[in-house]
Amino acid sequence: MRAAIPLAVQRFLPWHIVLTLALLVSFGATVLYSAAGGSFEPWAGNHIIRFLVCLTIATTLSFIPEGWWRQGAIPGYSAILLALLGVELIGAVAGGGQRWLNLGFMRLQPSEFMKPAVVILLAHFYALLPPTQTKVWAGLWPALAVIGVPMALVMLQPDLGTAIAIGVGGVTVAFLAGLPMRWFLGAAGVGLAALPALFLMLHDYQQRRVLIFLDPESDPLGSGYHITQSKIAIGSGGVFGKGFLNGTQSHLEYLPEGHTDFVFATMAEEWGLLGGLFLLFGFGLLLRWGWRVADRAPTRFGRLVAGGLTMTIFFYMAINMLMVMGLAPVVGIPLPFMSHGGSSMLTVMICIGIIMGVDRETRRDRWSL
Repeated sequence: MRAAIPLAVQRFLPWHIVLTLALLVSFGATVLYSAAGGSFEPWAGNHIIRFLVCLTIATTLSFIPEGWWRQGAIPGYSAILLALLGVELIGAVAGGGQRWLNLGFMRLQPSEFMKPAVVILLAHFYALLPPTQTKVWAGLWPALAVIGVPMALVMLQPDLGTAIAIGVGGVTVAFLAGLPMRWFLGAAGVGLAALPALFLMLHDYQQRRVLIFLDPESDPLGSGYHITQSKIAIGSGGVFGKGFLNGTQSHLEYLPEGHTDFVFATMAEEWGLLGGLFLLFGFGLLLRWGWRVADRAPTRFGRLVAGGLTMTIFFYMAINMLMVMGLAPVVGIPLPFMSHGGSSMLTVMICIGIIMGVDRETRRDRWSL
């Protein structure tokens, strides 16, 4: 009986991952509590509630059989693509971008749902494609279309960060499916050669972000203000930080967006290097679990889905932390489980829920032996 109880619990959820997520979200709520001047309103309380709601959604998604995801891959992708077209036609404008559909009772950002949709559709495609066909043109052009069309629509909004995230997940699936390495190297070469042209295609504010990334001190009080203040906050935290509720950059409002895109800088100022290492350790446990699920999945579809979604989560984490440290251009990517915002948390938890489903399928196959 004692052995049966842990087994039943393990069948329900990977509790070590749920605990890891709960610790990360709790730490995020603590940072948001401090950023609000020692108050649960308006961010910390909502942060915890959103996590509980998203965890319920992720748990529900984890019980959906693999076959249902495969059957819904094309209809789901098509519906989200139509929603992106709707954004271009009748989308709501806010913050200088046209990225939302106003449904009356809520605002929907279809581009967030396109991230897992691209991964699922490509995983379904490569699971159907014979391995020999992945190394010829028939294995490449469908992936280019599935990735390229939504990326183009999202770029029009404009939302460079989300467009890149869609591409990262799709390219990961194509890579894991076995497409020849020379294609990826060739695409990288073409991309590097086309950088000047791509730069000219960016909006003015996006061009300024790239230039500020290359030389943030050129306009410290203008376009470079965000990253300059972020570096000051991170550097002033040192190894042990200034202490809980003792941050100055965020409390005195020198640090813009200290509760969203630049929450890592808010954390680093008060918790220092130790706080950053705690985050990296938690993220590392989550990513290690995702890759192990991908490696152990019994089906090709499961391996590709788990790998692609894990890389999507990694992109969120890596780009945000590189961005706030001045090692990548500012692209508006929030930090999972730390930044205040419902859309990003929902997207990441959807990815985690699907990976949980692949994990459950794997463990069920092993228990049935």
